[in-house]
Amino acid sequence: MATPSLLLLLADGRFPAGAHAHSGGLEAAVAAGRVTDLASLEAFLAGRLATAGLVGAAFAAAAHRAAVPGTVGAAESAGTATLATTLAQLDVELDARTAAPTLRTVSRRQGRALLRAGRAIWPDAPFGDLPTTPAGAHQPLVLGLLCAAAGLSRLDTATVAAYGTVTGAASAGVRLLGLDPYQVQALLVGLADACDGTAADAARAADDPPERLPAAAAPLADIHAEIHATWEVRLFAS
Repeated sequence: MATPSLLLLLADGRFPAGAHAHSGGLEAAVAAGRVTDLASLEAFLAGRLATAGLVGAAFAAAAHRAAVPGTVGAAESAGTATLATTLAQLDVELDARTAAPTLRTVSRRQGRALLRAGRAIWPDAPFGDLPTTPAGAHQPLVLGLLCAAAGLSRLDTATVAAYGTVTGAASAGVRLLGLDPYQVQALLVGLADACDGTAADAARAADDPPERLPAAAAPLADIHAEIHATWEVRLFAS
């Protein structure tokens, strides 16, 4: 059983995985005039939680389920799927749900950064079963294995993933818009129930086979990501 401290450690934005360099699409949304104040930031975060947050949390939870003995799901019950096979299926399905090439690159880049931290902290975790694509595995899959190695539950894993999709963008909002950090934290408190609900939905969805996991999309965020990648000067990597 993991300690509460491990849960807090993995959810902490200071965990050395490079998350601080990304705005979750907020920088492009601010430049487009779609996020201008606290109210529009709240709407942006709620939308991100319902789309990227749900999908990322579900895939992290599914990777956790595949890695933890005794948590048998549909694929394993047939006796044909190894951990590596399941992770490869999850990687392909998450790729299909990430329409923007830039966001696929970002997810894999963050996965590599998280993997470096995971290997240093939990060297015996089965990170070798992750897909060996040249760009590396998607970040939610690495997170799922890392949380399993830490002894977190599936729900804890989904919570860490969902939490990260809103806190990073919220922090970026303080820097990009000059918002009052106390008001931004109050906004996050107001989103806490939605974050917990998203995590619970994602943890339940992880019992489904990879092809049936959530596929919520945000086309405008995809467009913004592609435009943002063309900028010569930007504060955040994405």
